[in-house]
Amino acid sequence: MSVTIYHNPECGTSRNTLAMIRQSGVEPEIIDYLTNPPTREKLVWLIAEAGLSVRAAIRQKGTPYDELSLCNPDLSDSQLLDAMLAHPILINRPFVVTAKGVRLSRPSEAVLDLLENPNIGPFTKEDGDVIISPEGKRIV
Repeated sequence: MSVTIYHNPECGTSRNTLAMIRQSGVEPEIIDYLTNPPTREKLVWLIAEAGLSVRAAIRQKGTPYDELSLCNPDLSDSQLLDAMLAHPILINRPFVVTAKGVRLSRPSEAVLDLLENPNIGPFTKEDGDVIISPEGKRIV
């Protein structure tokens, strides 16, 4: 199964998602979207395929969201996309693409629904939260 992750190596959620993908037995295509942002067309596709609105795909924390006044409800989707493309840190992460669909993997364990082999064995997030018990049962 082909898996692509739009990844930020500085993001714990993104690192946890990548670790779960790898633990499933797949080495994904990793796109560091901060240095290699998606095209406008690809970003629109990712958002639509994930079933999100453009506004729901914007990251606020640790971004220029407030400085750019992106909370303004009068901004169009096109204007929001312009901001996301000019400042890729505004793109929420990680988006994951598989044959089963596209998802913004927040929380990181949401990726399990997209994997061919979701039975990845025990898994604990970087912060210590147990996602899959030693017995292989999903906790969350």
